[in-house]
Amino acid sequence: MVRLADIKDIYFTKFIVKKGLNLPFVLKKMFAQKKQKAFLYLMKEQGYTQKEAQRIIAKGRLYVNGEAMTRTAGEIEGEFEFIYFKPITKGLVPTVVEDEFVVFDKPSGLLIHPLNRFTEYSLIDELKFQFGKDANIAHRIDQETSGLVLCARNKQSERDLKMMFQEREMKKKYLALVHGEFKNSLCVEEPLLRAKNENAAVRMVVKVDPSGKEAKTDFRPIKYYPEYDMSLVECMPHTGRQHQIRVHLFHVKHPIVGDPVYGQTSENLLRYLGRELDSSERVKLGGAKRLLLHANELSFELYDKAYHIKSKIDFEKVCFENIDLSNSESS
Repeated sequence: MVRLADIKDIYFTKFIVKKGLNLPFVLKKMFAQKKQKAFLYLMKEQGYTQKEAQRIIAKGRLYVNGEAMTRTAGEIEGEFEFIYFKPITKGLVPTVVEDEFVVFDKPSGLLIHPLNRFTEYSLIDELKFQFGKDANIAHRIDQETSGLVLCARNKQSERDLKMMFQEREMKKKYLALVHGEFKNSLCVEEPLLRAKNENAAVRMVVKVDPSGKEAKTDFRPIKYYPEYDMSLVECMPHTGRQHQIRVHLFHVKHPIVGDPVYGQTSENLLRYLGRELDSSERVKLGGAKRLLLHANELSFELYDKAYHIKSKIDFEKVCFENIDLSNSESS
């Protein structure tokens, strides 16, 4: 069955190709001389693994006679069209390069992976452009969160690094600028629940709920700025739930400065999702132009070698570049 989204996608993709827009997803005409399974063709001619080839087909990136094929056991013969990922670069340089992994200091606003095939650029572009198709990102941080992202350079290290995150062997430290005076170190152990089968705004919000998944975060105050009534806090998550640090800080009445989700009205959340808020409105509503959360440190052991990696970004400086100083100075 062909979905309306598939029809829109192929015509939009053709428009992109015709206009010469520089996007990582490229439409390519291909030809199969004999009738065969589509995933086998992609494995043989394009070098994909079976899993990769079948996932590509399931996502509707292979078109026969203008219609998206989504059945992974589907067959092809003759000419067809294939939308493949061709990474591009914008020159983002990794801060650490090792034989098995690399680390990028991701700027706020940059996606880890493309949202869809029309996303112009994401971190996976830079990684695969510089280190090849077998390189992959080992974990995620939010689009607006800046800081360290660990990336594997091959399939084996990818499996091992992801397992370390899964087994909670990866130690992470974040920095956050929060509203109010954060006086004492604090351990928050509150289960988190993400809403399902709701509208986009509700689905995005995670909340503290007894029926949710366990979550634990340690917080340590670093510095208080009385003139702004804000605190710089170190955050050490023991679990890896979505929005964990943001929700736990909001729960203890210290929301992160610049958070467009937690502490906002449903109306403003929808406006944020619709990209209707400019930077001045973001500052007025949340105190900053961006979410002031930064992945600052990673500690782990890989193949009998210990690593402690620290961000090279001066996050305190970044904070004061993004908050509204005029309001505090005039008050």
